[in-house]
Amino acid sequence: MEQTKIILDENEMPKQWYNVLSDLSSPIDPPLDPRTWEPISPDALEPIFPKAIIKQEMSNERYIDIPEEVLEIYRLWRPSPLYRAHRLEKFLKTPAKIYYKHEGVSPAGSHKTNTSIAQAYYNMKEGTERITTETGAGQWGSALSLACNYFDIQCKVYMVRSSYYQKPYRKSLMTIWGGNVVPSPSPDTEFGRKILKEQPETPGSLGIAISEAVEDAVAHDNTKYSLGSVLNHVVLHQTVIGAESKKQLEQVETYPDIVIGCCGGGSNLAGIALEFIKDRIKGMHNARIIAVEPSACPTLTEGEYRYDFGDTAEMTPLLKMYTLGHKHVPPAIHAGGLRYHGDSPIISKLCAEGLIEAVSYDQYPVFDAAVQFARTEGVIPAPESSHAIRCAIDEALKCKQTGEEKTILFNLSGHGHFDMSSYDKYFNKELV
Repeated sequence: MEQTKIILDENEMPKQWYNVLSDLSSPIDPPLDPRTWEPISPDALEPIFPKAIIKQEMSNERYIDIPEEVLEIYRLWRPSPLYRAHRLEKFLKTPAKIYYKHEGVSPAGSHKTNTSIAQAYYNMKEGTERITTETGAGQWGSALSLACNYFDIQCKVYMVRSSYYQKPYRKSLMTIWGGNVVPSPSPDTEFGRKILKEQPETPGSLGIAISEAVEDAVAHDNTKYSLGSVLNHVVLHQTVIGAESKKQLEQVETYPDIVIGCCGGGSNLAGIALEFIKDRIKGMHNARIIAVEPSACPTLTEGEYRYDFGDTAEMTPLLKMYTLGHKHVPPAIHAGGLRYHGDSPIISKLCAEGLIEAVSYDQYPVFDAAVQFARTEGVIPAPESSHAIRCAIDEALKCKQTGEEKTILFNLSGHGHFDMSSYDKYFNKELV
């Protein structure tokens, strides 16, 4: 019988993060100071980030050691399992082999803990007493609340308003771990009050929530800001996913033809894909890398590749990325973690250079795939991760037509246990 669950021993867990910037053919475009349009200095970031994080953000080192204190917490769920989706393959009648990396086994239920633990650790080492952040669907807010709990740091979460009311148990989870959660836009910041006055019925957006969190951090000397996606150091921390996946596939003597991840800011896609992009850059293999996004917020498929703000209030540096415009407020789809107007500069550069391709889907075919997956593999996926499942199924069905026995790998970036209301709306045909 072919292996279904591929497990690594704790001793096989990656001890370093991989920095793709060291292998790119040309440097990534630097963040710019919006006042001067000159590259921003590391010192300018110190009001919102600890120095160690800034150093990682600017680093060109190929590998960066993971601190033992971070590895100790990682061991609660890492290495995460890799599964062969035998039952889904049988249901689809495809010759393709489908594998998925299950990041939903982390305590917070998603891949986000890979960076939240690291960021909270570096903040603790530099004496940060309080961290502010935004969250879309609540996965990131949950992960950072957990991490701050472990390192005895206060956590303030600005949760995008539509998701705050769609996913009330995410708020409960954050509260259990000590997080203070408010819907964004909120009356707690000057920018939040401005938006509420101008747009009292707004569903909110990640751009607005980022603005509130940054404003809060800058206003308090004991506070730093933490971001769950997009930036280089976040992408760096997520590379443990791909490093483990490669080792696990080596156990069954295979290598992926296609690597798939959903894409909002880009962190989980980068986590699963960068190890394989490294091989592609070196000419060792040529796996297709596919970013999957919602058609309600199609940054890579329809956005412009240019400098833009990471937030709505124009408080962040300018980043070179695919963007729909920092004022864009996407429809209130249930994949709240993918409702971001821009993308990681690293993912954007790789996409612009043809190393990553992108597709987009509407909500209903995504939920069709999620239900197929849940009924075959037994795991209820988050709406965000379900975008990757939709693409994996479509690629497997293409193999059914051509007879090709391709190996497909996708990142199941989180479970959907707190997304039951979205599944109810799907079955009742009430999704936007």
